[in-house]
Amino acid sequence: MQESWIRNERLSSQVAFLVEIDKLKSVLRKTFIMDRSRLENTAEHSWHVSLLAVVLLEHANDPSLDLNRVICMLLLHDIVEIDAGDTFAYDTEGYLDKEERENAAARRLFGMLPDDQQGEWMELWREFEDGVTHESKYAAALDRLQPVIHNYYTGGVSWRNNGIVRSQVLKRLAPVKEVSETLWQFTNDILQRSIDQGILLDDPIAKEG
Repeated sequence: MQESWIRNERLSSQVAFLVEIDKLKSVLRKTFIMDRSRLENTAEHSWHVSLLAVVLLEHANDPSLDLNRVICMLLLHDIVEIDAGDTFAYDTEGYLDKEERENAAARRLFGMLPDDQQGEWMELWREFEDGVTHESKYAAALDRLQPVIHNYYTGGVSWRNNGIVRSQVLKRLAPVKEVSETLWQFTNDILQRSIDQGILLDDPIAKEG
């Protein structure tokens, strides 16, 4: 809805978009916030992972990354969940039509913006999804690392609720290995600690071995 009292057409479109994306605060994820009192919403996730990208940049194999581009991608990459919903990382069935749902959502939501911003933001969103550039790979790595940190500090509640095992998490975290040797070591350490503490299941084969 565009308010008639906003006489500047460009500003009107931008405000309408900003009002619409407030809905992201109501999209719940499977990850719990640190005190385990409730589920994290997607807007909180986008904010938190953007800060991870800033704080942990020094550990990237290439610390000369365009951080502004990384942050922009992280702030907008999950906006599509307003329409498409959050697809749990380990929901194989949900991933069957995830791309279709999110593409439709991106067209509608970014289509609310003025043409130049629409094109720029669609390009950034697509860059993140394609995961080819150094910036998009770093952004994706932090996006996948953030829930692992949450799980560790909440006693693995989401992992345990969904029967997740180490190999699933490692497969999901593959982008971390490519962008940072330090963060990859941290990832393996935190998963081993999680198994030692009984908050993440080890793979049956690993147990037998």
